[in-house]
Amino acid sequence: MTPTPTPIPTPAAVRIGIVGTYATGKSTLMRRIEMELRALGTSALRVGGLGKRAAFLGLPKMARHTPLSTEWIITAGVAEELAATVRAEVVLADCAAPAALAYYKAALEQRGEKAPPETVNRLQTLVTALSTPYDLLLATALDPDEPLVGPHDHDPNFRQLVDDHTHKLLGTLELGHVLVTNDDTSRADAIRLALTMSGAT
Repeated sequence: MTPTPTPIPTPAAVRIGIVGTYATGKSTLMRRIEMELRALGTSALRVGGLGKRAAFLGLPKMARHTPLSTEWIITAGVAEELAATVRAEVVLADCAAPAALAYYKAALEQRGEKAPPETVNRLQTLVTALSTPYDLLLATALDPDEPLVGPHDHDPNFRQLVDDHTHKLLGTLELGHVLVTNDDTSRADAIRLALTMSGAT
């Protein structure tokens, strides 16, 4: 009689992602959520730094994005998130799947180019499929009056384009999300929601 194999437990980590244009406090917010979770005894891992790694590999980024660099960032990010689900109760994606596509669309507009429809459709299908597992998707909103800080190339036009395409894409793909504005109350609400979704409160 063949013994019944023992089922392998499936990780049930909560996955929280964030999208938005650069220098809108995404990483700061995710660090706050990570700290709060750990303070409550919940293990959390933050996934990020994909732009730097893409540049290290020689892939273009920001206003030079291509379909290849976009697809790499999307899939590399999700692969790292999946790997993190076996090591933590909560995985925080500092560059959730829709972000790279929003940057690519902004780069195209900045350069005055149009991608072949089949390329855009393929990338949108990929983003839709890989965004489904997020238990919570946060989207920061650009406040043009907030001064830009940090090691970013300051191109206000491109920064605005990324913000526009981020929120347009979330609507087009019908990805449920929570808007986070540059307001202490809004950010505090996002942190509380993340803790609640993680079962840490």
